[in-house]
Amino acid sequence: MDHNLCRRYLTRTVLVLAIAALAASAEAQRGSAVNPSAIKALNDMASYLRNLKAFQVESATTTDEVQDDGQLIQYTARINFVVQMPDKLLATASSDRNERTFIYDGKTFTMFARRAGYYATVPAPPTLRELDDALSEKFDIELPLADLFRFGSPNWKGADIKAATDVGPSEVGGVTCEHYAFRQDDVDWQVWIQKGDHPLPRKLVITTTSEAERPQHTATYTWNLAPSFNQESFTFVPPAGARKIVLATVGEPQGDK
Repeated sequence: MDHNLCRRYLTRTVLVLAIAALAASAEAQRGSAVNPSAIKALNDMASYLRNLKAFQVESATTTDEVQDDGQLIQYTARINFVVQMPDKLLATASSDRNERTFIYDGKTFTMFARRAGYYATVPAPPTLRELDDALSEKFDIELPLADLFRFGSPNWKGADIKAATDVGPSEVGGVTCEHYAFRQDDVDWQVWIQKGDHPLPRKLVITTTSEAERPQHTATYTWNLAPSFNQESFTFVPPAGARKIVLATVGEPQGDK
């Protein structure tokens, strides 16, 4: 499994899974294994996140990688993400392996590999939702935590939830939460949602049940709903010595310009 922080599995966090609740509401009424209060909690969280106008979220993750001999190796990463909806983004994704900065100002998108000293800038569509689609389709790039601005869109489709449980009260980083557990095909997952007027996801644990080793991905989230920034934060200025490159498009033979 590729643990580049841009890859889909890491960047699509609790938000991609929570969308499944919207597609599974009918099943929630039928199946005794599905607790309606757990489904409602996901829907409430979805609605709240869709209405955020500006925010900062930091995600600290650990991810298991299954080796050829079955041994699990754990990797850590951190994402810092500042957004002004609908058209401003500054994100930094860092791990022991690499570091990437993503900057979007509503007109251009830049990806900067600080350690390597390379950057690429391309024209961009006018909203973050459109940007995520364009980057994925044209360059096979996935933005960190992209579902924060895709969440709840009409064309989103979630897999059916087979079981949903309200585990009970819990605490994450000193924040009082309600702990929920869900089951889908090939994956079990848990989410801790902040109680009160701000139903934010505070922790996520995903267990891949289709593999015998049952590798896990864990993320904890620290939120700031009143971030301090200026518009220059979303403008990329190449540092001295940085080299500009051209992003390869999907399907382009390696070596072509």
